[in-house]
Amino acid sequence: MAQPLMPKATAVWLVDNTTLTFDQIAAFCALHALEVQAIADGEVAPGMHGLDPLANGQLTKEEIARCEADGSAELEMAKPNVPLPKVRQKGARYTPISKRQDRPDAIAWLLRNYPELSDAQISRMIGTTKPTINAVRDKTHHNTTNIKPQSPVYLGLCTPDDLEKMVAIARARAGTTRAPAPEPEAEAAPEAAPEPAIRASGPLKPQEVFGETVRAPEPEAEPEVSADTLFKERPAEESPAEDAAAEIPAEESPAEENVGQESPAEESAAEESSQS
Repeated sequence: MAQPLMPKATAVWLVDNTTLTFDQIAAFCALHALEVQAIADGEVAPGMHGLDPLANGQLTKEEIARCEADGSAELEMAKPNVPLPKVRQKGARYTPISKRQDRPDAIAWLLRNYPELSDAQISRMIGTTKPTINAVRDKTHHNTTNIKPQSPVYLGLCTPDDLEKMVAIARARAGTTRAPAPEPEAEAAPEAAPEPAIRASGPLKPQEVFGETVRAPEPEAEPEVSADTLFKERPAEESPAEDAAAEIPAEESPAEENVGQESPAEESAAEESSQS
């Protein structure tokens, strides 16, 4: 049952102007019977002005008279004469003007993280249109360079429950579910080395304590050194100048060519001596 607008003020008026019991008034005003008794004694709300439920259309005189005649009856609220607000029909969600510039960021985030959502679901969830969704998807939006994908829940365009509901419906239609990522396999523990067998008795050998020693490779034998090998004569090496002189035949000098030949003066002197 609907409650009165001002429960305590209505209870004050009913206590002062009717003969209803405390339990009847408490049930109608959604109060405790002891609280109604404290109102009647003046301990609670002593200076509160009572609210007439008859003037507000919450009760009728006939209903009050019926409950006064029968102490076990409960007051029933009268049907309001004022027309009740109509329930808003389903449609595009209204987006405040201050948040409309954030819708492209939310669309980009939904297209990247939940590709199974249809354009109708996205438009209904954040209050946008299909041309805007296609422009963001095709990167033909006039503000493409400044679009930064952000969650619509973080931007305040929808609630987490609405997002989860839309994603669940989209996955049910597509028949796909996101399985949790497989856990990495635990690395195999290295096998423990077998424990050495316990020796029965007797002294231990060094090989048993320290293991077998690895012998280093033997060095190569060096050649014997003697006086002959150190001081033996080495063949003389010919210098490059001598080699060139040996290869090129020496030209005869003019002095060597004239050796054995007499000069013309000497020939004339020899002829004169022979004639005399």
